[in-house]
Amino acid sequence: MVHPKNYKWFFEVTTPVEGHFHAVVRTIFSLQSKYQEMEILETASYGKCLVLDGRIQSSVEDEFIYHEALVHPALLTHPGPRSALVVGGGEGATLREVLRYGSIRRAVMVDIDEAVVEACKRLLPELHRSAFSDPRAEVRYEDARAYLERTPERFDCAVIDLTEPLEEGPACLLFTREFYQIVADRLTEDGTLTLQAGMTKVNELGFFTALCRTLAEVFPVVAPYQTFVPCFGTPWGFACASKGSDPRALSPETVDARIAERIGGELLYWDGQAHRHAFSLPRFLRRALEGQERVITDARPMIVA
Repeated sequence: MVHPKNYKWFFEVTTPVEGHFHAVVRTIFSLQSKYQEMEILETASYGKCLVLDGRIQSSVEDEFIYHEALVHPALLTHPGPRSALVVGGGEGATLREVLRYGSIRRAVMVDIDEAVVEACKRLLPELHRSAFSDPRAEVRYEDARAYLERTPERFDCAVIDLTEPLEEGPACLLFTREFYQIVADRLTEDGTLTLQAGMTKVNELGFFTALCRTLAEVFPVVAPYQTFVPCFGTPWGFACASKGSDPRALSPETVDARIAERIGGELLYWDGQAHRHAFSLPRFLRRALEGQERVITDARPMIVA
C-alpha cells in the first residue's frame, strides 16, 4: 500500500465550500479543447476517470451505476423503443447502454466536442466498449439544440448526459424550458426522456429541483429519482419525463421481466428493486421538489456554482 503522502492528489470541488480528494496514480492524457478542459486520470480507488473542467464524469470502476441509472428508466418505461437520441455522453457509455436493447434500430449521439469524443474512443475503451462502431449508431459533432431544431426525425427515447452549466454560454440553453419543448417535439407519441440532474445532497438542491420544475412545464409526467455514485462522493439526481408513461407505475417484477426480455446480458446495478428504491425519494427531497417555483428559461438560464 502506497503511503498517502506519496500520491499526487486531485481535489474535485463539488460546491463552493466542499470537495472530494482522489489519489492519482498518473495522468494519462490532458487536452484543452475549443469547449472545455479534459483530463484522463488513473486514480487509486476508481481506476481511469474522465474529468471535464475539473469535475469527474465517469470512472471505470463505478460508471455502471451512473450510466445504468441514467439510461434504463427511459427505455424500460417506453412500450417498445426502436430509436434513441443521446445528447452529450462523450465517453460513449450512455450510447453503449442504449445499444444493449435489441429493439433499437437507430441511435443518434450528438456531442459538440469532437476532440473529447475522439480521445475517449482511443483511451477509454473500457467505457464505450466499441459502441461507436455499432452499425446502428450515428455520431454527430454539433450543437444539440441546433440539430434538434433542424431535424425532422423523431425518437422513441432521448437521454441527455450533459455537464451542468458552470458559466453562461451555449450550454445554458440546453437546460431550459424552451429546449425541453424542442426535445418533446422530437419525441414520438409514447416518447420518454431521461437526464442527469445534478446533486441531491442537503443544501445543494437548487439545480435538481429547478430542473424538475422546468420539465413539468413541458411534460405531463415527470418522475425524479436518485442514486449514489461513489466516485462523485454524493447522491446524484436524475429525472424521467414522458408524454404519458410513468416509470413509478412499473412494479419490480415488471422491471425485471422487461430487462430479461429487452437487454442482452445482465445489468450490474439496475433491476426491479433498484428501480423502486431510486424513485422512492426521502421526505426532505420531496418537500424541496414541491416547494420549487423556479422555471429555467432562455431569458433566465441557471448557472451552477
